[in-house]
Amino acid sequence: MMNSLRLAILGCVLMMVTACALPRGAAVEREVLRGADRDQIGFSVYPLTRDLVPTVAEWPTVGEEELSWIATSTGSRGRIVQGGDTVSVQIWDSSENSLLTAPGTRVVALADMPVSPSGSIFIPYVGDVRIGGLSPENARRRLQSALEPIAPSAQVQLKLTEGRGNSVELIGGVAAPGPYPMPDRNYTVLSLIAAGGGVSPALQNPQIRLKRGGRLYGTSIARLYDEPQLDTLLDDGDQVIVEEEKRTFLSIGAAGAETVHTFPKDIVTAAEALSIIGGVVDSRANPQGILILREYPRSALSAGVRGPRTQQVVFTLDLTSADGLFASRNFRIAPGDMIYVTESPVVATQSVFSIIGSAFGLANTVGGGN
Repeated sequence: MMNSLRLAILGCVLMMVTACALPRGAAVEREVLRGADRDQIGFSVYPLTRDLVPTVAEWPTVGEEELSWIATSTGSRGRIVQGGDTVSVQIWDSSENSLLTAPGTRVVALADMPVSPSGSIFIPYVGDVRIGGLSPENARRRLQSALEPIAPSAQVQLKLTEGRGNSVELIGGVAAPGPYPMPDRNYTVLSLIAAGGGVSPALQNPQIRLKRGGRLYGTSIARLYDEPQLDTLLDDGDQVIVEEEKRTFLSIGAAGAETVHTFPKDIVTAAEALSIIGGVVDSRANPQGILILREYPRSALSAGVRGPRTQQVVFTLDLTSADGLFASRNFRIAPGDMIYVTESPVVATQSVFSIIGSAFGLANTVGGGN
């Protein structure tokens, strides 16, 4: 009687184990890749090896904002008068019958005169004098020369106040955004950011965007620090935008963290990404079943383009082999990638044996009670 009852309990438990899926935090690798050998499944699987990494690097980029940058050059260290600037001029004339000064005075002040878009200002008895494109000192000399026919002994003083056409704008991501006058023609992006109080420490992997003449250029602040030759000179009317990194990747499954991660630097390898996500859960993860899911643009499948066989691609990574480990150090994660850490089949097997063991214990308990 007791043996029959025990067998019945065990039979019910085994039937439950067979009929029901065991609760798990992630799928095993074979479940995710089921049907990958059939063309109609719609995705391709590539084992990630050292030989494959250079090939994938030549495939079209995914999720990247393709922005170029402008290398720096040497500019004039002087200030330049531009349209939209304001100049204040003082004319000193000691002549008794001066046309410029009032009786009993030796100086006339022409304050806050706007420089026209063509680069000219108006001087009484002289007319328009073009000073645009000149340094303040050369502009002063040109004004003095223009005054010689009516005031041969006149001396000129000039003060320049940069206007919008001789300034640049710093937007977001710094302590003090706003317009900044250009002190000279050697004013660079990093100089402007420093004038604005530096990049906010709250920004992760800050990105620099430069708007100039209807075009947008971009790079990261870290790259400008590392490569000083890229600290480009600013031009009149430039807009510099400092913003946080927008690229992300996702980690799920038996990973240390199931969340969206922002790229902490320009290039993130698979090995670095695994570190960023907190590694894998030792008690659950399958180190031979790290999957990187990526979706390529349709253009990647065009004739003559080196690319994958399908738009949707799964790269498989084996962390138990030296080949896989070396490949992970050179394989670049792309924006939008999903890193899926599959669960070890051993965990499911252990769960089954645990349930069966518990069933034996229950059967013995019931049998002992009788």
